[in-house]
Amino acid sequence: MLFHLKNQLAKQGFNLWKFLLAQHTWLSSGKEYHALPATIRRSINRQQDGSERLIGWIQISIISLFAVLYFAAPQPPSEAQFESVPVLLGTHFVFTCFRLWLSYKTSLPLWFLVVSIFMDVALLFGSIWSFHLEYGQPPAFYLKSPTMLYAFIFIGIRALRFEPGYVLLAGLVSSGGWFLLVLFAIFAHPGGLPITEDYVEYLTANRVLIGGEIDKIISIMLVTTVLTVAIARARKLLIRAIVEGSAAASLSHFVPEGIADRIATAEGPLSDVKTEEREATILFSDLVSFTQMSEGLKPDELITTANEFFALASESIKRHKGVIILFHGDAIMASFNLPSSDTEHASNAVATAIEIQQRLQTHEFSTGVKLKARIGINTGAVVGGFAGASGLLNYTLYGDNVNIAARLEELNKQHGTSILVSERTVELSDQQRFQFEPKGSEVLRGRRGAINIFTPTLTDHAE
Repeated sequence: MLFHLKNQLAKQGFNLWKFLLAQHTWLSSGKEYHALPATIRRSINRQQDGSERLIGWIQISIISLFAVLYFAAPQPPSEAQFESVPVLLGTHFVFTCFRLWLSYKTSLPLWFLVVSIFMDVALLFGSIWSFHLEYGQPPAFYLKSPTMLYAFIFIGIRALRFEPGYVLLAGLVSSGGWFLLVLFAIFAHPGGLPITEDYVEYLTANRVLIGGEIDKIISIMLVTTVLTVAIARARKLLIRAIVEGSAAASLSHFVPEGIADRIATAEGPLSDVKTEEREATILFSDLVSFTQMSEGLKPDELITTANEFFALASESIKRHKGVIILFHGDAIMASFNLPSSDTEHASNAVATAIEIQQRLQTHEFSTGVKLKARIGINTGAVVGGFAGASGLLNYTLYGDNVNIAARLEELNKQHGTSILVSERTVELSDQQRFQFEPKGSEVLRGRRGAINIFTPTLTDHAE
């Protein structure tokens, strides 16, 4: 009977192994993981590799603590020719150190992680099994060892990988391992079966209470089930967080950081996000004679040159706390103080314009061309918000003051200047940092009243 039971257990163990390998997608990260883009999977894998290293360090700490407690306790005389517990602890320690070292070298493969779980449980329960040899007692003696609680720890730390399959596997192997220990304690007991129904006798003698051991196995499986469900839910949240983080990072390539933050924190449809009205400084920049110059450039050279200019201008705009609202052809529209707050928005916009012009004077573009830009700046009340159809929205600015900045950029042609600013921009700018040369009054296209215009330069003190 015992031989037949052993064969059945071996067969079931082999079937369990084949089943686990067949379910490798669920054991690792699940079907939704394999549907993700490669960049996101790599990000998740880095998280899991870090978790595996953390698991290794925790296990080393547990094994070390177990060893300290074992060697610190009084050692009774043993009839065994050699002490098996130190050997098993040492083997477990060496194996865990090897796994930890390997986790720093590469991502641990599925088969190795599965083997690790079997090894952890086998070495732990092997240590428990050897207690009856160390103390010269019948096998039922080790069933009362509190060391079996370490099984819950080894199951729990598997939750650090955010992959429920490994938690479930650790629980199944632990339950099966304890079941085998119970069978050994029953059938290897000298002098007949040590089964009892008396709870007092179970606690005070080397007897086996079947119900008590079943309770332990049920407890292992209940804890495993709860952790498995919790990690399955947490894994979905982890993947969602990584996907959203990746989307936000990708979004930053298409919209400015201030606008990306607004999108990320929006509650409900973007079209319902409340618009903002405040005084801001608007900067318009356009390249001089770029259309004519493009006739002598190939299409790829044209895009390369435009992108080089956009990169140059963007660096200056971002450095002075501006937000790029729009790229259009070879033109740039930037805003200071909306959507991102900036108390010195006028001065920062003027500093940006001067810096762009200075950099264009010395910058050598890869296509060999030399570029010049015209810039118009105006300060006034504007409205910012998301506009467009429900399926395609853009963050944009509205108001007459936006139009004034665009008209000032065009007016540079008439005055032979490279930067023109409005009177309100002058009023709010740092007079010790900039000086403003009056360029008279102009009635801008589409407007009735005239406005005073100026061209800025850095003061000697600022330079």
